[in-house]
Amino acid sequence: QVQLVESGGGLAQPGGSLRLSCAASGSRFRINAMNWHRQVPGKQRELVAGITSGGSTNYADSVKGRFIVSRDNAKNTLYLQMNRLKVEDTAIYYCEADWMTPEPAVGRSWGQGTQVTVSS
Repeated sequence: QVQLVESGGGLAQPGGSLRLSCAASGSRFRINAMNWHRQVPGKQRELVAGITSGGSTNYADSVKGRFIVSRDNAKNTLYLQMNRLKVEDTAIYYCEADWMTPEPAVGRSWGQGTQVTVSS
């Protein structure tokens, strides 16, 4: 099993920035794709940004040009740099990772979520 712990959420003003982190832990695992999702109460969870183990990235249209997803494979950590924040970016942000072990076993883990609030 792989555990994910997010950090870095909080309150920001419109036009401001926040950086989210997601650290993975476990034993003898290899992480493949890692993604950030967000959810507003009453709405479906949506994919915000993703990155493969090779570094290829993809973004939702709503965050392109403002958010940057990156990862440090040596530290098994995923990041989301959020710039030019908008009120509509307010949500709970979740990281997600697809992983495999030598057994072999594959799985998907989710973080507990971190609140991002954009407000003046």
